[in-house]
Amino acid sequence: MLHSLKIENFALIDNLHLELGQGLNVLTGETGAGKSIILDAIDAVLGGKVSGRMVRTGATQATIVATFASSPDLDTWIQSQGFPPAGVVVCSRDMGASSNRLRLRLNGAPLTKRQGEELRDRLVEITAQGQTVHLGKPSVQREWLDSFGGAAVVAQRQTVAQAYGACQQALQALEQRRKADHDRHQQLDLWQYQLRELAVANLEDPQELEDLLQEQQRLSHGVELQQQSYEIYQALYQNDRGPACADLLGRAEALLQDMVQYDPQVQAMLEMVSTALTQVEEAGRQINAYGDNLETDPQRLEEIQGRIAELKQLCRKYGPELADAIAYYHEIQGQVDTLTGGDQSLETLTAAHDTAQRHLHQQCQRLTQLRQRTATDLEARLIAALKPLAMERVQFQVELMAVVPAIHGADQITFRFSPNPGEPLQALGAIASGGEMSRFLLALKACFSQVDPVGTMIFDEIDVGVSGRVSQAIAQCLHDLSHQHQVLCVTHQPLIAAMADRHFRVRKTVVDDDRTVVAVDVLGDRAARQQELAELAGGESAQEALRFAESLLAQAADRRHPPTPDTDPAPDGNSVNPSAVNPSTAPGAIAALESTSDPTPHTTPDPTAIAEPKPRKTPRTASPKPTTRGKTRSNSKKTTRKSC
Repeated sequence: MLHSLKIENFALIDNLHLELGQGLNVLTGETGAGKSIILDAIDAVLGGKVSGRMVRTGATQATIVATFASSPDLDTWIQSQGFPPAGVVVCSRDMGASSNRLRLRLNGAPLTKRQGEELRDRLVEITAQGQTVHLGKPSVQREWLDSFGGAAVVAQRQTVAQAYGACQQALQALEQRRKADHDRHQQLDLWQYQLRELAVANLEDPQELEDLLQEQQRLSHGVELQQQSYEIYQALYQNDRGPACADLLGRAEALLQDMVQYDPQVQAMLEMVSTALTQVEEAGRQINAYGDNLETDPQRLEEIQGRIAELKQLCRKYGPELADAIAYYHEIQGQVDTLTGGDQSLETLTAAHDTAQRHLHQQCQRLTQLRQRTATDLEARLIAALKPLAMERVQFQVELMAVVPAIHGADQITFRFSPNPGEPLQALGAIASGGEMSRFLLALKACFSQVDPVGTMIFDEIDVGVSGRVSQAIAQCLHDLSHQHQVLCVTHQPLIAAMADRHFRVRKTVVDDDRTVVAVDVLGDRAARQQELAELAGGESAQEALRFAESLLAQAADRRHPPTPDTDPAPDGNSVNPSAVNPSTAPGAIAALESTSDPTPHTTPDPTAIAEPKPRKTPRTASPKPTTRGKTRSNSKKTTRKSC
């Protein structure tokens, strides 16, 4: 339940704090007074789309804070998301004028977009007349039906989705194998030729080409390397034309040994020279051995050059590097194994797909059976909910048409509807008027009230396009819904506003002589509510409208708390008999409540007393023929449904 709503610098609202209660909360006010801004704020604080333009002019940031009551299920979800339970749920959102970032928080901790969507589904459900457009879509109708079916249908839909995924995987593997078989021979010829070429090359070491290039350089310059190594040996160790480096270092070592006898300070230099002499002698011996071991084998050089040319050609075809050519060799080995039967055979894949397809059909049939039982229940409940809404002779049917199995099952769901006796059932979106769709949506919400876990239901002008008589029925329906849920309703109908447990008047006012702000008044006393209802109803005179408003409040009190056989006192202590109100005293109010969009003809009795309609004879053409429910038919036929 939504306890409170704080709004700062959002659209025309500068600073607003609403305290809402249980039951039916109603917002009224002139058109354009700002009622929708309040609902937009609730939508925004729960992650709805909003732009920086909604920040009040002159402000840099808008802030919305909504405080909800928690519940055991909600606490469980909050803990599963890593948040500590707090007893209340405080949702907040900051919006910058130059940024559309979400910045949604739960009890001060940031929420992800996914978490925000899940939290929203657990807290509120917003219904507007514009949603009736979506009611005509088969996908939306399927979601409604499955949701009404509860956990059993939802679980079976998940099973169907898993079976569909497995069937698609099996089909994909089968199609890949079939496609491979289609060009199998041509591909095999190419790959087998490449395999032979790469196998003959005996590719193993990715560094082979670099090693061969180094060896080629050494063999190509063998004579030069031998000559240079001999010259180095002479310079370091043995020089026929003069003293070598080792000789000079040996002379220096001998002199330093004499010097150290007289001055120990030269001991360090003696050690360095001795070390240098040792290293020079070792270098001379190694360079001499290197020169002796150098090969100048022309045949080996020719072999290396041939192998280098072979490897470079393979790199151009399968590279660019030798490592790439080796990787390609191993890859096509696997491909050839697949084409030659190294993988599952075509027969095995076909059998696996057939098994997955049979399993999918079985699960779809179970889902269809659950939907058929759910449809029967929904038909009966919805017709019962529509009758009080001045649709006494309505016909409603949930049609299941067999389609190709998909992730949602093998049923196309169509809501078929006939609001008028004698007219055949047709698709809901094709024939229902705006007022009828509004009533249908409200009745649907009433059917879901027992299974819907959401705490707050918001209705934005759900009564648009209906007459005064139907408005009273809608008011009663909203009041009944408020027994299981907190209901917040925006309305222009005085009949609905009179049923409110908590009444708010939204208005625009100008402050500081130049700024318009939205203000909300809590109409806590009967006189204030009477005045507001009178303004909504209108009339030829203010006194007539006030008397009419008083009769509405009295009737609403009787409907909320049925009176005793004696006169039931009104909430303010005054005894009011609604039947004593003469409709002729408020002709303007009655005219304001009537609407030509209501197809149900009726006279204009006392608008405060909604009499039960007299039964009307139904033409033979209005009674649909009995049908058999639950039979599976081909795609070209339909499994029809008739309500009880």
